[in-house]
Amino acid sequence: MTREDIILAVKDIINTIAPDEDTTSLNEDERLRDQIELDSMDFLDIVMELRKRYGVQVPEEEYGELATLSSCAAYLAPKMAGKELKVGS
Repeated sequence: MTREDIILAVKDIINTIAPDEDTTSLNEDERLRDQIELDSMDFLDIVMELRKRYGVQVPEEEYGELATLSSCAAYLAPKMAGKELKVGS
């Protein structure tokens, strides 16, 4: 999966969990929580959806790696290598 695919996958998961949030103009380098309203339960739902859709495990001590879209892409790239993008799942 490319960097752009991973960002699209994360945005799609956010759209599923928080459908009222606009992810189209998110700054990739700014913390997601500073741009859209995500509480700790929403964040946990994102982590669970990554596991459900892609079989990706994110240990709790590594949640900070998912703070921005850029850091999501960097952290998830090796974990999602060879996986197929699932949008709207």
